[in-house]
Amino acid sequence: MGHLFSAEKQLNSVKDILDQVAGPLDLNASVKLWNGDIIPLGNNADGKYTIEITSPGVIGRLMRWPTLETLVRLYATGHVNFDGGDLIEFSEALNTTRSTSSRKQLKEISKTMLAKNTLPFMFANTPKQSLEHGFDSDEVGRAEQRRNNKDYIQFHYDVSNEFYELFLGEQMQYTCAYFTDWNNSLDQAQLDKMEMICRKLRLKPGDRMLDIGFGWGGLLCYAAQNYGVVGHGISLSQNQLEYTRARIDRLGLNDQVTVELCDYANVKGEYDKVVSVGMSEHIGIKNYPRYFNKINSVLRDRGICLNHAIARRAKNTRRGVKRIRPERKFLLKYIFPGSELTPVGMTTDFMEKSGFEVHDVESWREHYALTLKYWCKNLSANKERAIELVGEERYRLWVAYLAGGSGGFKNGSIKIFQVLGTKRSKKGLSGMPPTRADLYRAA
Repeated sequence: MGHLFSAEKQLNSVKDILDQVAGPLDLNASVKLWNGDIIPLGNNADGKYTIEITSPGVIGRLMRWPTLETLVRLYATGHVNFDGGDLIEFSEALNTTRSTSSRKQLKEISKTMLAKNTLPFMFANTPKQSLEHGFDSDEVGRAEQRRNNKDYIQFHYDVSNEFYELFLGEQMQYTCAYFTDWNNSLDQAQLDKMEMICRKLRLKPGDRMLDIGFGWGGLLCYAAQNYGVVGHGISLSQNQLEYTRARIDRLGLNDQVTVELCDYANVKGEYDKVVSVGMSEHIGIKNYPRYFNKINSVLRDRGICLNHAIARRAKNTRRGVKRIRPERKFLLKYIFPGSELTPVGMTTDFMEKSGFEVHDVESWREHYALTLKYWCKNLSANKERAIELVGEERYRLWVAYLAGGSGGFKNGSIKIFQVLGTKRSKKGLSGMPPTRADLYRAA
């Protein structure tokens, strides 16, 4: 039914809308329409940042489904493009602080004018939005009988090691870095992250350390080289296992570090220290009691556990807890199937119920905002190679995920914490130092 309105009418209508919102928005960005016309969104738009809309159907789609998921789908399928910078730069350019008067001006824009000018797009042909790279089973995974942790992990982590090498940095650390100075490089911050974790665990030569979900082996190897631990790692990612074994062999650590393909529920042995960095988000909240009970069972008395995990804000109602927002479900389908976030207070409750004494809780939220910003910029800088490895759609999905994640941590809608506890199987002192001074000693 797109023939109801001429192409000229559609172009004039969208130009009228953009002209009306440009003044109040006053952004350093422009919109490039499907016929090549460029409309500035501010008085001082210098032409660097351009949002390209490839067809009238894009506007029609956004009108009928005005959600973040719709925008991401349109971006992933190439119907909306951002030219002149990566998505982080665009986000920073578009999210300038708006004054009260600007917001008031936007609210005062004529609703009649908007209705009149959006009508020509109501029946515009909708562009293709179906995506090819989704998880093909139960991506939510709240029903335990339908969970398959190995499938979830391998969907996300076994994209390819070379793909991750494009953006993670020298240490291949796919978890939040630690910036002792906000101007530090990503590589320095990842080294400082591993050092801080080792200090929090109070590692010493000969300690038996278990790393649950060891990634590409960076922390295991760092702890063995710098603290003399005997490390063992478990993972459900075949690609990470093979990469880490090669890394261990290359560094000559075969006598100190071992790794295996193993679910946390099946791990055996006894350890002095247990660390889990960015893994517990994958197991589902219903499995937290089993998860922390298992850690407790393989840890010696007064042994130390560090759990590093992304968290959500606490909700006021049960309905709020159960609700999965559309953008979250989109993330579950295309990036992180089976993942579930819990408030940090719930994590400490589970740890205490499992026999741990909690000693320290530290937020790294702003550190992760900056880490993701580096990752997004690195991946964007390696666009051509990334597309060769995973295809353009999946590349765009990952860029959007990294940029969105950085924004989420920056504005505080998602959080990340390190929780440190000791196993307390009998009464008495914990054996922990009297202060945290040892964490910040000079190297």
